[in-house]
Amino acid sequence: MARSDEVSWFRRKKRDKTFDRAAHAMDTSHLEEFHATRHGVEAYVEPRTNVTETTVMFIAHDGEWTRRRVDGVEAAFRLGARLRIPVYEVAKVGYPQRMRDYNARQRIARRRSES
Repeated sequence: MARSDEVSWFRRKKRDKTFDRAAHAMDTSHLEEFHATRHGVEAYVEPRTNVTETTVMFIAHDGEWTRRRVDGVEAAFRLGARLRIPVYEVAKVGYPQRMRDYNARQRIARRRSES
């Protein structure tokens, strides 16, 4: 018969944490660089889930985008204010059509390059 400490991992309680890591300075640096090298950038805050922390997508005028973690919704709004860009909550407004169009163009380009 197994000792209780040998099978205790079966009885572990769910933790109130996500599986993902928190935001780092590198995340903010990447977003700042994206903003500096593109125009028409807007920020779209994605809420925390059971799997990921709060993230923000920066979407340029042509639909090119990048996503990084932030330390909560308030941090995303502070970053947007500092960079002087509009910030939207995805849960309220959704993603812009230009991002979906950009993704479609990228899929087509990948398929053509694979052929």
